[in-house]
Amino acid sequence: MVAARITVNGKEAPISPAAPHATVLDFLRERGLTGTKEGCAEGECGACSVLVARPGVNKPTDWVAVNACLVPVAGLDGQEIITSEGLATVGAPGTPATLHPVQEEMAVRGGSQCGYCTPGFICSMASEYYRSDRCAHEDQAGSADAEHGPNGFDLHALSGNLCRCTGYRPIRDAAFAVGTPAEDDPLAQRREQSPPAPAVTEYAQDDRAFLRRSTLAETLQLLRERPDAVVVAGSTDWGVEVNIRSRRADCVVGIDRLPELRELRVESDYIEIGAALTLTEIERRLDGDVPLLAELFPQFASRLIRNGATFGGNLGTGSPIGDSPPVLLALEASVVLADADGERVVPLADYFTGYRQSVRRPGELIRSVRVPLPLSPVVAFHKIAKRRFDDISSVAVAFALDVEDGIVRKARIGLGGVAATPIRSLATEAALEGRPWSAQTVEAAARELRSEGTPMSDHRASALYRSAMLGQSLLKLYAQTTEAVSS
Repeated sequence: MVAARITVNGKEAPISPAAPHATVLDFLRERGLTGTKEGCAEGECGACSVLVARPGVNKPTDWVAVNACLVPVAGLDGQEIITSEGLATVGAPGTPATLHPVQEEMAVRGGSQCGYCTPGFICSMASEYYRSDRCAHEDQAGSADAEHGPNGFDLHALSGNLCRCTGYRPIRDAAFAVGTPAEDDPLAQRREQSPPAPAVTEYAQDDRAFLRRSTLAETLQLLRERPDAVVVAGSTDWGVEVNIRSRRADCVVGIDRLPELRELRVESDYIEIGAALTLTEIERRLDGDVPLLAELFPQFASRLIRNGATFGGNLGTGSPIGDSPPVLLALEASVVLADADGERVVPLADYFTGYRQSVRRPGELIRSVRVPLPLSPVVAFHKIAKRRFDDISSVAVAFALDVEDGIVRKARIGLGGVAATPIRSLATEAALEGRPWSAQTVEAAARELRSEGTPMSDHRASALYRSAMLGQSLLKLYAQTTEAVSS
């Protein structure tokens, strides 16, 4: 057995004696790399972000920013990370380090006061700095929107980073001022080489273990032997359980690097999306080819979370307030479930059976999600939440409609946050299909939609508010489509 090791800022280090549940954040701070901070311990503030070398979309390697507070360090066995300390170039003894271009811009533009959040911002900004398809615009007016700088910097890269004292203008100014990496930039050159291969991991301590196998077949056999194991990919949900609720598992199985779960295939009648592909990877590989998913991605948590979160994890937790299930329900998606005996395909509409419960059996995991083709042309995803980004939905509504010659031929509506499970809005779909796409039809269907589900009142929203937002969401869709036709 090869001892678990991780490369940090170019130097290899053993993971031991860290516990199997220990996070990358704790591992780094115990080794004196205190630029990585703990703010919230649940992936919302970004003070802990670090860069990980991951398989690239346009180059062999991408430098991807992730929340170090959520990822178990054993899950990065054999992998390579860079912290805020590792971005600067250290000179000869007695000479000061040379700041990284991102660090330099943050310094000269006043992007830091207390400095607590700054290293996290730096790592998220560096990930965007090294994004291989980032391209400059001639001027701000030539940008796609106000959230993209003239240098092509996407401010959504910072949607998971919070600052309480500086204010975001100087941070934005720094982001919009960075140039492109120099040819001799070692981290830019590193993108041309393959990322570290996945390591077979058996890291155990005090009767608890983190395990990783090299193939899906081996993983499924392990899950048959250990049906109590917790399966993790990005650990964006399990990491919160570990940190906030002090949950521990005797056995955690990592599946995020299994090649069989990282495929994206476009067939003649469906698109198959591997359950361990991150949402960022899916977004960039599809590049808008599934418009409803393209609407979902910017509203799903933050870029830091999307760099780790997966469809398999979002569906596997069975949460009624997950953002992807309503969208996938509207797309009439199915899940491919696999165990040691084989595979089965289950329509997502039949997958959820109760609060955080599903038809998935012990020893079975989600291999992929299938989205049937062709796609409906009229789509929208409406997320009602208290914050614009990086928030949990009070209500989430996804629409996919076929409207031909002014008649609704087909309607599929997915709802989240209004029942114990994500649900299809069957009564509203029936109220739309076969009828004119008109104000009268939509107003009647909106009344139907307000009565769907069994919404409850909690600290995010009242039941009455949730019901009202359901109906309002359909009226908004109609107004948007009417405006698009008239223009």
